Amino acid sequence: MKKSRWQSRRRHGRRSHQQNPWFRLRGSEDRSDSRAAQPAHDSSHGDDESPSTSSGTAGTSSVPELPGFYFDPEKKRYFRLLPGHNNCNPLTKESIRQKEMESKRLRLLQEEDRRKKIARMGFNASSMLRKSQLGFLNVTNYCQLAHELRLSCMERKKVQIRSMDPSALASDRFNLILADTNSDRLFTVNDVKVGGSKYGIINLQSLKTPTLKVFMHENLYFTNRKVNSVCWASLNHLDSHILLCLMGLAETPGCATLLPASLFVNSHPAGIDRPGMLCSFRIPGAWSCAWSLNIQANNCFSTGLSRRVLLTNVVTGHRQSFGTNSDVLAQQFALMAPLLFNGCRSGEIFAIDLRCGNQGKGWKATRLFHDSAVTSVRILQDEQYLMASDMAGKIKLWDLRTTKCVRQYEGHVNEYAYLPLHVHEEEGILVAVGQDCYTRIWSLHDARLLRTIPSPYAASKADIPSVAFSSRLGGSRGAPGLLMAVGQDLYCYSYS
Repeated sequence: MKKSRWQSRRRHGRRSHQQNPWFRLRGSEDRSDSRAAQPAHDSSHGDDESPSTSSGTAGTSSVPELPGFYFDPEKKRYFRLLPGHNNCNPLTKESIRQKEMESKRLRLLQEEDRRKKIARMGFNASSMLRKSQLGFLNVTNYCQLAHELRLSCMERKKVQIRSMDPSALASDRFNLILADTNSDRLFTVNDVKVGGSKYGIINLQSLKTPTLKVFMHENLYFTNRKVNSVCWASLNHLDSHILLCLMGLAETPGCATLLPASLFVNSHPAGIDRPGMLCSFRIPGAWSCAWSLNIQANNCFSTGLSRRVLLTNVVTGHRQSFGTNSDVLAQQFALMAPLLFNGCRSGEIFAIDLRCGNQGKGWKATRLFHDSAVTSVRILQDEQYLMASDMAGKIKLWDLRTTKCVRQYEGHVNEYAYLPLHVHEEEGILVAVGQDCYTRIWSLHDARLLRTIPSPYAASKADIPSVAFSSRLGGSRGAPGLLMAVGQDLYCYSYS
């Protein structure tokens, strides 16, 4: 009698487990996990080039998501997500995402050091040379593929920075770097530990392999205000000054400052030893700046303000103001045509015809539109195309003649940061650093993602790398490569 009752309870318990959806869910997860746990060493490494920021990982795609729970693929069980940060060791979606991104970054760094990447499958030096000799590749395509092959083989090396104050190098953090026209100098903005920023110029002429050593020239100029935008300015000669836009602080208004490069010891080109003009213009709330090399706007610079563009002549002090409907976050002057291109927070890109003045309605020459705030505009050399990026991570190539988007570059990550674009037509590449701290390199011709470089530092909002690419790092005799400044360190990715 007792045995029969025990067997009936056992059968009833088994039926209740089968009818309960929670037990059916757990059983299906265990079976799916056992299948997902099988080795997959033959899988392709193509996904390494486009790091994902999703919370799911490979092998757990078949595991259903439960609201308020997180499935750990290592422990093969669900964990409850805590709603706040007041608990000990809280498990939140943000912490899970950061952990996954960090593990992926470390894996990519190991692969960067362990193996060489090939931009396009089936292409190596010997096959490219053979196809060129047989006539299957013309000179243009051969040079393009040769650049891509070198890009895929760039190796990371740390640059030794020397300074008159070695203690400052260990504490100051790089905010941004900007190479001049000839790529023999690097202007730097460093965040100081006590607060504020200071400036320096790094001489790249001593950047020689295998020992990568440079010297940083500093001055006594120091600011406790945020640097919104920087560009090189050619007043006395090519790249004789640096134009900085500083945000206002408390009762101190914002300003645009022309800082002579001659203030930095031995930073100016050889044979040119003229004192530079140091001047500052009171400009409230400048978001962006650009220097004009167009002869019809000689000695002029532009600043993008809140709902206004201000054009200033340094020598005469004359100013022109152009009203806009949004904040101007990006600017660049055309070299041949008298045009100033502007990118706005509203997503609009428009050109100002400098010949029309600010009177009337004819000064807007071209109008393009993005769906998000435009953070960078770059005009190509023939001035028939314009590259633009926005805060939605979109990078588009626009045909200025038809005002249509002709190409889009996928993979860039941005949500709200001010991130620049670096266009290098000589090598046929586009370089951009995403908000996820990955540096991506695309082919200009077909928008193919050639390489994704992880940051040597853990990804964070405070450590987004600043990069500078050049075909001649250190001057006319320099070698091609990429410079990356992050934290207190400077890295060089040079061609093998």
